[in-house]
Amino acid sequence: MSDAALPTTLDAWLARLEAAHPVGIDLGLERVAEVARRMGLLEGPIAERVITVAGTNGKGSTVALLEALARAHGLSTAAYTSPHLIRYNERLRLDGEEASDATLMAGFAAVERARLDGEPVSLTYFEVGTLGALWAIARRAPDLAILEVGLGGRLDAVNVIDPDVAIVTTVAQDHAAFLGTDLQQIGREKAGILRPGRPAVLGSRELPASVRQVAAELGAPVHAIGEDFDWDPALPDPGLPLDNAATALKAFELAGVERDADACRRALAEVRLPGRMQWLGQWCLDVGHNPHAASYLAGRLAARPCAGRTWALLAMLGDKDADGVIEALAPAVDAWVTATLAGERARSAADLAGRLVGQGASVAHQAASPTAAAAWLAERLAPEDRVLVCGSFFTVGEVLEWLALSAPARQTEADPSGSEEAR
Repeated sequence: MSDAALPTTLDAWLARLEAAHPVGIDLGLERVAEVARRMGLLEGPIAERVITVAGTNGKGSTVALLEALARAHGLSTAAYTSPHLIRYNERLRLDGEEASDATLMAGFAAVERARLDGEPVSLTYFEVGTLGALWAIARRAPDLAILEVGLGGRLDAVNVIDPDVAIVTTVAQDHAAFLGTDLQQIGREKAGILRPGRPAVLGSRELPASVRQVAAELGAPVHAIGEDFDWDPALPDPGLPLDNAATALKAFELAGVERDADACRRALAEVRLPGRMQWLGQWCLDVGHNPHAASYLAGRLAARPCAGRTWALLAMLGDKDADGVIEALAPAVDAWVTATLAGERARSAADLAGRLVGQGASVAHQAASPTAAAAWLAERLAPEDRVLVCGSFFTVGEVLEWLALSAPARQTEADPSGSEEAR
């Protein structure tokens, strides 16, 4: 295929990639590894240091913390994450800045040429995006590349690259259709990013035994929170889970960087991550979409009570454990608004409302979309009320866009409990 036949805009590329493979998720490394080999990505390291992050929850915050630490120490960085909230460009950050359309399209084009160079190889949307990002990272050869696993670990496209340090943040049930419900097996899948003789950082105090078993089988030195390292109370609270911050600090050290105390304090004080306990006025937005994440959210809300009511705007995908999420959040929520997400994977507002009523909750409104739900709520909030927006990246992304477009005056760095955090 000549370059003249390739898409000329990022939107056109993304539309093409979405339609190119028969299924959206197709776990396995054979196809990805073959194209990576053709692209030269397996010939040498893509960065001076590579840290890969897997886990059910906490991956995004750990990546953001690592990136902030590296930048505060003057290192050049690349961070690859997924999914995105509003713009696809969010998935690849180079030296702290979102990748340009041109950079992303050049990566997609490199993947397309390689996959057609010989026997054609079919790749999913995520696989093309991952290989394109790795190609862009390798061309810059930064001091530190931080790679977030998309799903599982062992068979995820990111795992085609050997990390110098591997992190497993948490292991809980999610993506049951692909990973099952056996926590030991899920742990083994996520531990698939570990490498022989290279440090394994375990960022949860409760991990299935299978994670350590994989490390032992590989001879990967284990560094576990609560045993080999922990959170230092003298450091600033980054507004993200403290265990994730401690994990990032340990992995950063194990990657061979001499830590500077002042730089670490700066990084932790300044790190920001959209969609993770992010306060915009009365609105708290978090992408949590499984019971483990919902329990964390409920605890955070309970720790900072407000004078008014706590509303929850909930919209979820159909393959998520909605009953578990509702049960975990219920103690911290006074009233609920449900919404329907777009797409065939979505769960309807009526379905969520029925599940809430079945658990004895009060449902004030059912909306056709997260933005419609947000608009309905905005007209009814008392000054002392607050809203938790959660259930999906799609939910948070839609409401973030709505807030930016229709309610800029609400985007202050304060919440009804008086905190000055906007994280």
